[in-house]
Amino acid sequence: MTFQEKLEQFADLAVRIGVNIQKGQYLLINTSTDTLDFTRIVVKKAYEAGASRVHVNLTDASFERAYYENVTVEETANFPKWVVAQREELIERKGALLWIDAENPDLLTGIDSEKIGAQQKAAGTALVNYRKAVMNDDIAWSIIAVPSPKWAAKVFPDLPEQEQVPALWDAIFKTVRIGEGDAVANWQTHIENLHERADQLNKKKYAKLHYTAPGTDLTIELPEKHLWKSGSSEAPDGTTFIANMPTEEVFTLPAKYGVNGYVSNTKPLVYKGNIIDDFKLTFEKGKIVNVEAKVGQDLLKQLVASDEGSSYLGEVALVPHESPISSCNILYYNTLFDENASNHLAIGEAYPTCYEGGKELEKGQLEALGINTSITHEDFMIGSAEMDIDGILADGTTEPIFRKGNWAI
Repeated sequence: MTFQEKLEQFADLAVRIGVNIQKGQYLLINTSTDTLDFTRIVVKKAYEAGASRVHVNLTDASFERAYYENVTVEETANFPKWVVAQREELIERKGALLWIDAENPDLLTGIDSEKIGAQQKAAGTALVNYRKAVMNDDIAWSIIAVPSPKWAAKVFPDLPEQEQVPALWDAIFKTVRIGEGDAVANWQTHIENLHERADQLNKKKYAKLHYTAPGTDLTIELPEKHLWKSGSSEAPDGTTFIANMPTEEVFTLPAKYGVNGYVSNTKPLVYKGNIIDDFKLTFEKGKIVNVEAKVGQDLLKQLVASDEGSSYLGEVALVPHESPISSCNILYYNTLFDENASNHLAIGEAYPTCYEGGKELEKGQLEALGINTSITHEDFMIGSAEMDIDGILADGTTEPIFRKGNWAI
């Protein structure tokens, strides 16, 4: 298979499996100028699949860097109303959203963390309806990634410059099962396997999970009506979509006030163009009460302080250490990939879809049930080959779920 053929297949996967565009449906694409050649293929594939209109929002790394270098903290709190209106129209039209990422992990290194925190808070507040639609699967959405020169250089610093982007392309193709036969059929089989794992956990109905590893001793209570989900989601009209490509996880939500102990990251967290690493979070009755980080501590503290819910957990995700992405031994410096190579947790908003009847509940009702709500949702990686996880049943019986980083059930 030629490189061009792989690009075509990847674009087809994004359109037909990722957002699963339907005839007459509106598609919004958010991406950057680093992806233009690939995005052109995606747009063509979307129209061929029947999209009524494809709109592309383009950003540029230099624009974003210039903004943060020159803007005041006060201005970062002014979120554009037209962006809000565009997302509202997307929801009203029952459209689909595709993010094509080409992240530079160091884009905002050195920028005042107060500016980044203020902008994040403003965006989260202004886009609250959009976030609810995404978290509730009210619209079909998907995130994929393609290489940019800066990102490729970060991942493969020891390769000659001309080999870095091709190397990252090859790695990405492998993670999305391109070049191994029929990619669509491969994805269908993969999602079925993840469904089976989620079904297995749903039958167990664990009351708590206990994580132990170097730097980690954490107990997480699970709501009685929690649901384990896999990478496949369903929009209100029954259309299935894959929110993350790649995906290797099964996930659920924690009881908001039922997290106790401490946990350390095992892979860097790239947040708003900055790297946060070597950090440890301590929890008491669900709340993060202490933040320690050797890299990016101020920014991590800004994230945790975004709103009341950002100091609590919203997601618990299980990924075996011996997953296809982890086995590549590549640190991607991109959460889309690194979270699918490692057990992870998320600070902030919980997915209402992970609670029986949760999609129909309003914010106050969710909070009353101990389900976290927030303007943030940021995943961070905690898994390793040294991690054990025990499942604790309602009667106190303890069973192994993970041993040495891999499934034990």
